[in-house]
Amino acid sequence: MKGLLFRSLGAAVILSSLLASFSCARDQQLVSISVQPGTETFGDSNTPVSADAGLSVNLRALGTYNHPPVTKDITSLVTWTSNTPQMVTVDSAGVLTATGLACGNALVFATVQTNKSAGGLGSSGALVTGSMKANVVCLGSSGGGGSSDLNLTVGITGSGTVSSTPPGLGCSFNCVGSFLSGSTVTLTATPTGGATTASWVGCDSMNANTCTVILLSNRTVTVTFS
Repeated sequence: MKGLLFRSLGAAVILSSLLASFSCARDQQLVSISVQPGTETFGDSNTPVSADAGLSVNLRALGTYNHPPVTKDITSLVTWTSNTPQMVTVDSAGVLTATGLACGNALVFATVQTNKSAGGLGSSGALVTGSMKANVVCLGSSGGGGSSDLNLTVGITGSGTVSSTPPGLGCSFNCVGSFLSGSTVTLTATPTGGATTASWVGCDSMNANTCTVILLSNRTVTVTFS
């Protein structure tokens, strides 16, 4: 009778351990993502931006989980996106590539959709995201992308391109350029694809297709081509 009791208790302990193990595995939750490297710079101030086309680096996404705490390489599991694809692109394998079409700064994101919020509550469609900064150095700039003090963000609607004096921006889609604090930056809009005019918002002064901004803080301007 005692042997039967001990065997029953032993089986109960094993079953309890297995259930606890399954429960931990089932409750393991992705809580954060970090991207390596955190910053990557392409090109230099003596090289035309077009010559940077095809330069690439492999990114890694590292996911931090709890229950139990562990860090895993989830590079192939995340969704990769660039917020400035005309400057740098990133494929599904995490290969970051300079396009050679624009210079300045871009953010690259690694995202996973989960069924739990950061607090562990059920939340269909909850997102866990990590990011890194990609810089493409403009020809003639005084330093690498992101090395200057202040950012000038340009929002573009319609068909056209924007360039800057001093160099730091060159794009046909929303982009960000870095300039020394106190710089006077002149943006030039060139309509393309049938557009003939450019309308600016957020400039300190405007003249025809140009917009002048005095950078004493981070600034944002927008241009609409029509």
